[in-house]
Amino acid sequence: MPVDSHPIRILSQRLTIEPFCEQDAAESFACITPTLTRYMSWEPPASLEEYAQVWGRWLPAIADGSDIVFTIRERVGARFTGLVGLHHTGSETPELGIWVREDKHGLGLGGEAVRAVVQWASQWVVAKYFIYPVATQNRASRRIAEALGGVVIERRMAEKYDSVVYQIPGG
Repeated sequence: MPVDSHPIRILSQRLTIEPFCEQDAAESFACITPTLTRYMSWEPPASLEEYAQVWGRWLPAIADGSDIVFTIRERVGARFTGLVGLHHTGSETPELGIWVREDKHGLGLGGEAVRAVVQWASQWVVAKYFIYPVATQNRASRRIAEALGGVVIERRMAEKYDSVVYQIPGG
């Protein structure tokens, strides 16, 4: 059963996490770089117009609660920090994904955001567990999964990188 995404506001110690909206586009686009996306299945969009085609497809899924891309902002100052996804909410195994702007790497914000979304989602979706695909060489994201009690359940080979899929227990 999809989630009603309109009233969602997830708070953690340092972050506010809310569904992505058009007003988040320019700030998020400015943070998408080739080095940021080296461990992602996609490449940076070439322009704001190209990016609008991407996030424009997110909005209907966010509205119906089936696939939610959240904007992460710092609680103090509301500075854009990254995006966290909760995909396939109607599945028994919703998928998690995250990216954090490069100047905020190493501060534990990614783990804080994923933990907050897992805790929230555990109350709102019917999931046996969450899955979290991660590039094998992405040690930071692997540490997030492992800190959440994740265990590797699958290995995948892709054109851009090899990955592992973690099973993350509900919060």
